[in-house]
Amino acid sequence: MKVENSTFPQGFLWGASTSAYQCEGAADVDGKKWSQQDVESQDYSKRTGFADASVTSDHYHRYREDIRLFKELGLTSYRFSIAWSRIFPDGTGAVNERGVEFYRNLIDCCLDNGIEPIVTLYHYDMPMALVERYDGWIGRQSVEDFAQYARFIIETFKDKVKYWLTINEQSIIVQFWDRKNIVREELRSNDQLRFQMNHHMNLAHATACKLVHELVPGGMAGAALGYSPIYPASCRPEDVLAAMNAHDLKNSYYLDIYFKGFYNKAAFTYLEKNGLAPRIESGDMELIKEGYSDFLALNYYNSETARHCPDGTRRSWAGYNLTGKKGDMSGYETHPGFYEICKNPELDTTDWDWAIDPVGMEYILRDLYTRYNKPLMITENGLGAYDTLTGDGNVHDSYRIDYLKKHLQAMKRAIDLGVEVIAYNPWSAIDLLSTSNGYKKRYGLIYVDRTDEDVKELKRYPKDSYYWYQEVIRTNGGSLV
Repeated sequence: MKVENSTFPQGFLWGASTSAYQCEGAADVDGKKWSQQDVESQDYSKRTGFADASVTSDHYHRYREDIRLFKELGLTSYRFSIAWSRIFPDGTGAVNERGVEFYRNLIDCCLDNGIEPIVTLYHYDMPMALVERYDGWIGRQSVEDFAQYARFIIETFKDKVKYWLTINEQSIIVQFWDRKNIVREELRSNDQLRFQMNHHMNLAHATACKLVHELVPGGMAGAALGYSPIYPASCRPEDVLAAMNAHDLKNSYYLDIYFKGFYNKAAFTYLEKNGLAPRIESGDMELIKEGYSDFLALNYYNSETARHCPDGTRRSWAGYNLTGKKGDMSGYETHPGFYEICKNPELDTTDWDWAIDPVGMEYILRDLYTRYNKPLMITENGLGAYDTLTGDGNVHDSYRIDYLKKHLQAMKRAIDLGVEVIAYNPWSAIDLLSTSNGYKKRYGLIYVDRTDEDVKELKRYPKDSYYWYQEVIRTNGGSLV
């Protein structure tokens, strides 16, 4: 399909993304204490041999070098997260001024180089102290403690940051709750807690949005949602209905909260019937309505396909491919009587069995803009792959260029049909720690020379995709035609 116009809208933000625990390292440096991801990654490393979060790509000490490379790339935005436990090492209480100084320097460095900071308040890394105190997001106290943290950050950087992302990928946190959270063994069989935790995050999201509206002149707030369009496996009415059910529970259940102020009725009814619905207290829904979102950020990697799932099937929340060998997916999500996720035979996949679907990018942008009429931004989109550094310091990642090019072309087609997209921030700016696959699975535009086993010197090498994206930005998308 052809891209109509040669360039993107004036002022379009060309960026890239990271998250704190995946790239900063310095997990217990300068007053920071461990987050649940620091602890989880250490345990996971011992079991699998993948790297942990202690060093990662050492962005904490090398951010100036990285931002220099971002400027040379031509970035006009940089989406990153703030580590809660770097600011409040115990989750609450005394502020760690060294942590505040780091983010002030990082933000100032971005601004000095013409790069708009897009700040994520929470990207999986709950302070470990709060996990130990009340099981993190499972405990309702998390809402109040997050509000204290959010108020401090927003107030501190209100004159420097316009775009605020509240919580990254609530739907993924629910689905993969024992990889994105530390959950005590005795709680893991209680699936209602997944949705109770999500409800608390919705309250926290609304609170943060209200704070941005209160404290930041011209500020905009929204969530970053991990999002996949869901296609029916066939034209059978039962499969079409299953796809609708999957969309309601995996997508609309979150989106309707952000933009309508209430839970999707079909999804909530399904949860109630299965003993999974959250407990909602007096005043909760009023707060959610007050904390409206100004835009939606999307993390888009792949589409999903659903088919009818008979009653009596065992519920499963997710499948995994930990090897990077196509076909090693351990299974798919199933909800008896509602839907079952399955492989789409019409689409190729990554080595980790994620469907590659550029057309899905156009589909979701048009669909979401029609449903909610709010500006959209892409905060993650990328190809995880095995990258090889050549002897002369190059990474020839033509596969990544092909992936990004086709997704950008799809985005442009949506824009040409009237969809308001304000930014593109692919995952990721630099190679960083994959939560499930360490440094074997790479996404970056910039290669970081390390392995899971050997940190080495962490030298940076721009990949072929870096130089390709540089030309895309220079021409404001004109080179995509």
